[in-house]
Amino acid sequence: MDDRTLLLDAFLAGIAGVDPEAATELAAKRLGLSDRHRIVVVAAGKAAIAMSRGITRVVKTTEGVVVAPGEDDSPFPVTVAGHPVPDEGSVAGAYRALDLAESAGPNDTVVCLISGGASALLAAPAEGLSLEDLRTTNAALLDCGANIVETNTVRKHLSAIKGGRLTVAAGRSRLVTLVLSDIVGDPLDAIASGPTVPDPTTFEDAVAVLDRYGLRERIPEPVVVHLERGRAGEIPETPIEPHPRHEIEIIGNGAVAAEAAAGYVRSQGIRSRVVSTRYTGEAREAAVAAVDVPSEAGEVLVFAGETTVTVTGSGKGGRNQEAALAAAIEIDERQITFLAGGTDGIDGPTDAAGGIVDGETVNRGRSLGLNPATALRNNDAHTYLDATGDLIVIGPTGTNVADLWLIKRR
Repeated sequence: MDDRTLLLDAFLAGIAGVDPEAATELAAKRLGLSDRHRIVVVAAGKAAIAMSRGITRVVKTTEGVVVAPGEDDSPFPVTVAGHPVPDEGSVAGAYRALDLAESAGPNDTVVCLISGGASALLAAPAEGLSLEDLRTTNAALLDCGANIVETNTVRKHLSAIKGGRLTVAAGRSRLVTLVLSDIVGDPLDAIASGPTVPDPTTFEDAVAVLDRYGLRERIPEPVVVHLERGRAGEIPETPIEPHPRHEIEIIGNGAVAAEAAAGYVRSQGIRSRVVSTRYTGEAREAAVAAVDVPSEAGEVLVFAGETTVTVTGSGKGGRNQEAALAAAIEIDERQITFLAGGTDGIDGPTDAAGGIVDGETVNRGRSLGLNPATALRNNDAHTYLDATGDLIVIGPTGTNVADLWLIKRR
């Protein structure tokens, strides 16, 4: 098969390797969940619907809430909420989750199914803040180049559910959390802003993020006031004590997806190796570094991680499309194919998962009168890659373990 088909098929195999329904079912069996006691389910994130199906393969509970970016076949009522920017559904879903957790007694079990995207999907504002305060702050954090840990440090301190506050609501019950990780290194307090785990970050840390990226003038005044009051000790910090009866397990992450992608390539009789499962940095710079990693001719390199984009232009795209366009410039007229895609099937506020480029991408753009450097400066990778036929459009996948990059040199 040709290189583009190989890499795209490997990307899809990586996604299949972190199937949330199957992973949740296996974890529930390992943990001995059963219907002997009342079980309530709180599922939030891009994989929430699939994870909720997985849990009901093991237990037949009918009590649960699912907060997801779209509707699908779920055993529980679904609250459709906004991502990457929260909306009214995010607020409603968060309060439903809190109410259900609070309803659980000492003999009950609260099962939380957490996946990437839940930070935006669960958005109960802290006292004195509004949804619009959260929306504006969230948008500023996404645009400034802050990494996901920094972003979620701020989010946790503006929320009534994040940073361990869902754990407080479930304080009387047994608590089980199953996590599909979308963050490099699997930091439990940062994934989905850690609704069920102690929070090691502070208001001081959140204020430091504002100052690091010059955000004080870009976010609503009530948010700045709230964080400063917290730093001064006028608002209680996020919980730091763990739940006394909490079992937590990571059931999938980028490393699993990377190995699945590499395994598919090997099944085709082609050499493949996972270079890194902790790939980070500014997307355009990281892409150039990735395509310059030494490799043997014909070998496929696999990377997993999550990069960032500092938005300075007015174009359309996402971190994987930006990485693909930067890589296209670097590999111009070289026999290299580069794929960058989000495992959730959605890259930024677009319909694409990312891009797949080769040594002819820039030439295809030139024939259309397009300048790749201009598009990159304007953060307009989507428009460029759409014109050259280099977008990856697969639709939402129902899972989310951040991004996969694959590179093949002939």
